[in-house]
Amino acid sequence: MDPIQTLVKDLAEKHGRSRESVLPILQGVVEQEKFLSERSMIEIAREIDIPAADVYGTATFYSFLETKPTGKFIIRVCKTITCAMKGKNQILFAIQDMLKISLGETTPDKQFTLLETNCLGWCHKAPAMLINDEIYTELTPEKVREILTGYMKVNVNH
Repeated sequence: MDPIQTLVKDLAEKHGRSRESVLPILQGVVEQEKFLSERSMIEIAREIDIPAADVYGTATFYSFLETKPTGKFIIRVCKTITCAMKGKNQILFAIQDMLKISLGETTPDKQFTLLETNCLGWCHKAPAMLINDEIYTELTPEKVREILTGYMKVNVNH
């Protein structure tokens, strides 16, 4: 068995082989592989014995399940009305200007991917963004540049 088959089989043994197991298995693959390849989704469908379209439909429904390769740091900017009213667009412009990428893109060095996402649950401290599992709130363009500079420095040292 190849690594994807082994991973999916192990996850199916852990979570079960029913329709309810699809989401935890998808999450397990993302945790290990960082994204869901077409191959991994087909393998999940085969292992659980459901149509691949059902696996793909579940994967694409959830915004935190990536279906294409991403950078080491995934930046998710909240796109809700509260964040928009508090300056989300200026935050996006600052990130795009600094990283030289647009929404949905990854930097050429594969370090940063920029995405928008639905509510992060920090409306009271908008605008907000998430970098991997770290939340940042009450953002300004200056604060964003400072945060990204910190991530860039960490990357140089590792």
